[in-house]
Amino acid sequence: MINVTREDALWTVTLNRPEKANSLTSAMLAELIGIAHEARTEAKAFVLTGTGKVFSAGADLDEARAGLATSPLWEELSTAIAALPCLTIAALNGTLAGGAFGMALACDLRIADPGAKFFYPVMKLGFLPQPSDPKRMTALIGPARAKMIFMAGQKIAADEALSWGLVDRLVPAAEQASAIAELTEAPLAATGEHIAGIKALIRP
Repeated sequence: MINVTREDALWTVTLNRPEKANSLTSAMLAELIGIAHEARTEAKAFVLTGTGKVFSAGADLDEARAGLATSPLWEELSTAIAALPCLTIAALNGTLAGGAFGMALACDLRIADPGAKFFYPVMKLGFLPQPSDPKRMTALIGPARAKMIFMAGQKIAADEALSWGLVDRLVPAAEQASAIAELTEAPLAATGEHIAGIKALIRP
């Protein structure tokens, strides 16, 4: 349900459970954490994407009812991605929802299909978001807009997400491979130490 391709130092991690809107199980989260830790010493660029029309609907519904919605695995995953010293890109082939926000917010860049929507229904479901998600979102779009998503439960369209700074570019899913090639050309030609050094200077 997770595919990983390694082209030299470009790692592409694809959520491949389209029949379930790429919803995430605890086993998938654990696997993603392991992949992120492995990439730490090998990848110069790390891309997260999905198959189908949805990037991820968040937690698998059956496992969410059994406690996955509040599992520390979500925070562990976003922390592992945020700690990567390479360039990290969330290539959102479609809608992003719920706990899956964490891995996208932890990336350096986010590109999204123009038809994507963004929502995080914790207020309606009665859960708290993972601790780093509101902080990272607020750093990107400010407190009022973060409250629009977390507290007012609003579903944000891709063009509005772009204007807010939640995503950096709108790129149709069919064209994202070429956009990724453009974005990763410079880091793939650099040394790992150079990439990490620049990222450390930018990191707040």
